[in-house]
Amino acid sequence: MWLVRRIFPALATIVLVVYGMISTTWGPRLMGHTAWAVPDDLWGTLTAAQRLLHLRLSGLYTPPTGLVAFPGAAVILVPVVALMDAAGMSLAPQTAQHPYPGSWLVAGPYEIAISCLALFAIDFLSERRSISIPRRLVLTVASAVALWSVSVRWGHPEDAVAVGLLLYGIGALTGREAHPARAGWLIGAAVVVQPLVLLALPVILVSLGEPRRVPGFLGRAALPSAVAVGIAGAANWHATITAVTSQPNYPAIDHPTPWTSLAPHLGNGDVAGGPGRMLAIAFACGCGVAYWYQRRREPGELSDLLWWVAVALAVRCVFEAVMVAYYVWPALAVALVAAAGSWSRLIPTGIAAAVVTFVAQAPWRDPWGWWAPVIAGLALTLFCARRASGPSGGLDRHQAAVAEVGPGLGGG
Repeated sequence: MWLVRRIFPALATIVLVVYGMISTTWGPRLMGHTAWAVPDDLWGTLTAAQRLLHLRLSGLYTPPTGLVAFPGAAVILVPVVALMDAAGMSLAPQTAQHPYPGSWLVAGPYEIAISCLALFAIDFLSERRSISIPRRLVLTVASAVALWSVSVRWGHPEDAVAVGLLLYGIGALTGREAHPARAGWLIGAAVVVQPLVLLALPVILVSLGEPRRVPGFLGRAALPSAVAVGIAGAANWHATITAVTSQPNYPAIDHPTPWTSLAPHLGNGDVAGGPGRMLAIAFACGCGVAYWYQRRREPGELSDLLWWVAVALAVRCVFEAVMVAYYVWPALAVALVAAAGSWSRLIPTGIAAAVVTFVAQAPWRDPWGWWAPVIAGLALTLFCARRASGPSGGLDRHQAAVAEVGPGLGGG
């Protein structure tokens, strides 16, 4: 039965939803606060989803949505917005005059629950790799702790959903019979929800093995985003292109980094994140080249592919002009999956990921005082997750024989 096989992520979802709602509503009041601790970022995306529901496409990228991702970020919230519309609930954001937004009682459980798609994808890959039950349990707990930041604390389910779809896409490339077409569509769905997963694409293309598979794979991966952005652009070209290409960031609100002074300034103290992200894409391509060289030296394993994907996702944090705590989560999530092949990697990786998750919540605003410790912690997490060189990297032979990624890749 599917639910029995996914009992760990299912239980983790329930716990995270319950904890998230208690900690954001009752928790602040017990501490004497006069408002709920709800994630402010969520309301802009909910507004974009409401406009999408009512086919007001020209407003997807206009205030107050604040949307800078592709339209899929709003699409995944349409069901809960439709429910709230039917119930006559307001989407008014939290303010001093509105400290207890009732919409959070509906939107909160929904966005936390869909964020847990990542936990199900992580467990799916672990099962595919024949990871032991105790390690799958520990992996789920560590992953749920890290997921708290992106879902409960910051309200960005699009990041979690995109990474979950990315991992399912990687899973479609594994096993005795890989399905590159299915993987292409899954990764295409991930990109349209949150384009940060594009950083993983160079590594994944290497894993395809045969160059003849690349054009079809890229076509499927690009089509959903091309259609979605094209429709939004046709409705309001200027707003769509400005938001998607300039990627405005706010150093007065979030964490400035050493790159902030080099980023193009947009006025009102805001800076453009787009140029720095182009640099991250270039380094992600370098990760693809490094992974290709590694595959030439020794048989590849699934943990190697996952590790290089985690590195590619981590380079975004290195080159961001302005950082937010939840930006580290995608790399941490994939690093944990890569580390699950052995206790000696999973335990230190889980500890490091938890430390980075909570250190990143610190309010320090010094460009070096916050950014440097977070990047160092992220690097330590990746170091702990890396498989030892050589076939199977110390893993049991059964695991190495079960899963494959593309031609000649084994499970690890």
